[in-house]
Amino acid sequence: MIIEKTDIEGALIIKPRVFEDSRGYFFESFHQQLLQEAGLNEHFVQDNQSLSQAGVLRGLHFQAPPHAQGKLVRVITGAVLDVAVDIRKKSPTYGKHLAVELSEENKTMFYLPAGFAHGFLTLRNNTVFQYKCTNYYHKAAEGCLLWNDLDLNINWGVKTPVLSDKDKEGTMFKLFISPF
Repeated sequence: MIIEKTDIEGALIIKPRVFEDSRGYFFESFHQQLLQEAGLNEHFVQDNQSLSQAGVLRGLHFQAPPHAQGKLVRVITGAVLDVAVDIRKKSPTYGKHLAVELSEENKTMFYLPAGFAHGFLTLRNNTVFQYKCTNYYHKAAEGCLLWNDLDLNINWGVKTPVLSDKDKEGTMFKLFISPF
């Protein structure tokens, strides 16, 4: 497993060692000891999975403390543009974002600690997205930033994604009061 630090403290890109032959492939999608050796000492308590068609955008979601969640995300089939926005108000990268393409081919994983808003745009039909969470979902603690907020300046590469009602009504960043 190759674990790469990013420009935003705490966010990691994880590339597993993939063993391929004529039968297919094998890789370890989760190895707690290797992650701990790299400084990721999280305890994951919930796994989530979604299926989306191309052009669906989910996010930018977060859970406020004390229900905040760190996430380890990956694509099983298909591809996404995965985006994490730092919403930790004392962070030097507050309001900055990272975008990573995750696909069934590259098998790359993305870890974002609690204190990030998270979203993804599906790039292919029948994309299966999976993520491990460090805390349980709590509806009263959920929040959403507006996906196309000009202050965040995220290049999603699409002007009219398919959105849920919740995602259409996300909070503008300039009006957002961070709970972190």
